[in-house]
Amino acid sequence: MAGQQTQTVRPAVTYIKGDIVLFRNVERFWLGQPGHTFVGRVERSWTHVDTGKVLYDLTELGSLSYRAGIDPDYMRPLPATDAMHDIDTAPLKETDTGAMTPAAVAWLRQHLVPDAAALPARR
Repeated sequence: MAGQQTQTVRPAVTYIKGDIVLFRNVERFWLGQPGHTFVGRVERSWTHVDTGKVLYDLTELGSLSYRAGIDPDYMRPLPATDAMHDIDTAPLKETDTGAMTPAAVAWLRQHLVPDAAALPARR
């Protein structure tokens, strides 16, 4: 059929207090203004009286600013599994810690303090 358009339907995500999310301020984004995207922590959810839409209040983690009335259409979850992937897949059998990301090395050093000497030396 000519003129038929398809629309991608994204499943609704429900966020709870403490979830870490990525938020994009759509107006700033489309206008090319800086500071349009940030990482935030969900503080609460509430339903807008007029629209019936669920909105969220976030704390912007970079500045600890409180942002109210965030539209979830412009939020994406930042799952812990993604944040921890580099540590979970760190090549522990490698003799060169340069093969590991800095985050993996830092985590290992923190959690292996008594055995820190057991880590291979960084070249």
